[in-house]
Amino acid sequence: MLEIVIARIKMKNPLMLASGILGLTKESMEKFNHAGAVVTKSIGKEERKGYKNPVFYETECGILNAIGLANPGIDEYIKEIKGIKIENLIGSIFGKDEEEFSYVAGKISEYVKAIEMNMSCPHAKKFGIEFPTEEIKEAVERVKEAKKPVFVKLGVENILKRAEQAIEGGADAIVAINSIKAMAINIEVGKPVLGNKIGGYSGRAIKPIAIRCVYELASNFDVPVVGVGGVMNAYDVIEYLMAGAHAVQIGTGVYHMGEKIFSNICNELMEWMEKNNYEKIEDIVGLALKK
Repeated sequence: MLEIVIARIKMKNPLMLASGILGLTKESMEKFNHAGAVVTKSIGKEERKGYKNPVFYETECGILNAIGLANPGIDEYIKEIKGIKIENLIGSIFGKDEEEFSYVAGKISEYVKAIEMNMSCPHAKKFGIEFPTEEIKEAVERVKEAKKPVFVKLGVENILKRAEQAIEGGADAIVAINSIKAMAINIEVGKPVLGNKIGGYSGRAIKPIAIRCVYELASNFDVPVVGVGGVMNAYDVIEYLMAGAHAVQIGTGVYHMGEKIFSNICNELMEWMEKNNYEKIEDIVGLALKK
């Protein structure tokens, strides 16, 4: 009932662990065996320490973070994921240019079912949203040489143009969206709450923005879309699917509910589908596009 195929990857349900959420160690990722797929922490060519503390701050309606793409580098990370017991592991990678993307993709491809290109981190200089739009096509082409399906994760900034470039480069799916560039100030001390001052904002507050992006992507392009942002229950998932997503990634929901969120949502989805006479998840995808 919940099975779906995206870019030749068969998933037992349309739920994926989002990148950056307990995706650094084998032990933490293997806890999410109820997810249809697991996306790793974003990994680069070399070790990156990230930003100074504080890197995390919970607001009244969302979460601010500025980790700074901290990671051990691809060579060390491969040692961690060797032999991991995850059926559909998707490797998230980043780079400042096509050469770095190509290098990391070539290293990680043996150990993953697909590669997710992080072109949307909102607070890392030279990476993410700062990756030039006009260079996306060639970067995707280079990553495709690794012979694995390529997902490109985009933010809200100029999303249709950046998606167009990614698809021209051969992207097999678009992931939307990442956290949104934002900040908060501690009025008692008169300074930003994050060590990096500016971070990424995630949680339920960004869901309507992400739904809009998914709807526009699905309306304009004929590639699968994966929705991300503010998913806490089955109703959120259904909304994304109706907007045109084929799957959703969950991040902040894990912070609030732990790994059980995946099994809970699967149960809720099946109950809702039975109640509303849907036999398979594909029947829901894109319903709002047809209205």
